[in-house]
Amino acid sequence: MLERDKSRLADARKRLNVSPLGSGALAGSTINLDREGIAEELGFDGVTRNSMDAIADRDYIAEVLFVISLCGVHLSRLSEDLILWCSAEFAFAALSDAHTTGSSLMPQKKNPDVCELTRGKTGRLVGNLMNLLVAVKGLPLTYNRDLQEDKPPLFDSVDTLRLILAVNTEMISAMELREENCKAAASDPMLLATDLADYLVKKGVPFRHAHELVGKAVAQAIATRTPLDQLDLPSIDPAYGPDAKDVFSLETALAARTNPGAPSITNVKAEISRWQAHLA
Repeated sequence: MLERDKSRLADARKRLNVSPLGSGALAGSTINLDREGIAEELGFDGVTRNSMDAIADRDYIAEVLFVISLCGVHLSRLSEDLILWCSAEFAFAALSDAHTTGSSLMPQKKNPDVCELTRGKTGRLVGNLMNLLVAVKGLPLTYNRDLQEDKPPLFDSVDTLRLILAVNTEMISAMELREENCKAAASDPMLLATDLADYLVKKGVPFRHAHELVGKAVAQAIATRTPLDQLDLPSIDPAYGPDAKDVFSLETALAARTNPGAPSITNVKAEISRWQAHLA
């Protein structure tokens, strides 16, 4: 997600890094200017091609504000996951004391402040985008004083996103992952019901029928409060062989997911290496 956000920002620069100098208030200037030369001296990639468009539109700012808002939304979603993962009910991770605060009432409580503020400030980023869009939605050509309202939301969003990125980078670097708790949760046999259906498909059972058979097994497990991997599966249907329970190994489930993008150990290690090289 964040890599795509970075790519969007880089792509947006192609459209905004052009010089409007010489466009005047409407129809350019009667004084001959070396617009291309001035643009090059100032570090622009080129010049705007239409003076009215250069003065009237702020789509390039709206585009940047959209990308910033989307990046904020992605970070907000990550923050929500981390809040859940760091809760006592999940306990998949723990944030450092530097990125949490204590409760004014409950001594045992750690408040995930950075995550919660990231969610909150994302609303600010989205609001800045809406601010600009509403400001320009009914403007006639060319320049109107309303366009003075383009800069405050842009500057605020840039500063806010920089702060969010910096603090989240520190928080994630200092975060502790509780691997045993993650592994225990991922080892819930119910999570591998689809793998059980795939097992039947590999035995020649049509997937629709395999889905029905596994559904019956799941219903029985729930009704009898028996873990799915402890059911007598062959008694439910002879399509289940004695090796059916091998499906309920987390390691086996991961090893079977070798398609590009899937979470086999080999794939994950390769992806980590790719990102380490990319970020070096």
